Amino acid sequence: MKILKVIGLGIVSLIALLLIIPFFISNDYTVSVSTTINKPKQVVFDYVKLVKNQENYSIWVMQDPNVNMVYQGVDGTVGFKASWDSKDDNVGAGSQQITAISEDKIDVDLHFERPMKRDDKVSTLLESVSINQTKVTSKFYGHCKYPMNLMIFIGEIIIKDAETQNLANLKKDIG
Repeated sequence: MKILKVIGLGIVSLIALLLIIPFFISNDYTVSVSTTINKPKQVVFDYVKLVKNQENYSIWVMQDPNVNMVYQGVDGTVGFKASWDSKDDNVGAGSQQITAISEDKIDVDLHFERPMKRDDKVSTLLESVSINQTKVTSKFYGHCKYPMNLMIFIGEIIIKDAETQNLANLKKDIG
């Protein structure tokens, strides 16, 4: 009987610890990944500002060839919205909308419906390294509510791996 009390106390202590730790962890995180593409900045910018081009390099879009895509507005301009709906739970359903464009940066709001509801942001930054080289940086701004912020590091790993592959695909596609 004493062993059951010790096991019970251990389980309660572990649960309490898992509920306390997230109070000391930030709810927000940023994942930044960069690559250099051997093309002039304007060529790269003209390609990446078009959301529809993500069909050629985004692992999320390419994961389900049967994903239902709906586009609203003029691609490559503020307000353009791309919505997706997939039967594949890894792709899910949601939308992305261009919120700002400058010569060095494209900002997009992400809204996920499935597999879980959440809102995040992504920025694509472009910098001339030379006349024929452009540094492309993808920055993902995420947010996890308490107590899920305890698992932020897992989200960061998944996003970093995905964005690294997206930039490798982009480099090959535009290359």
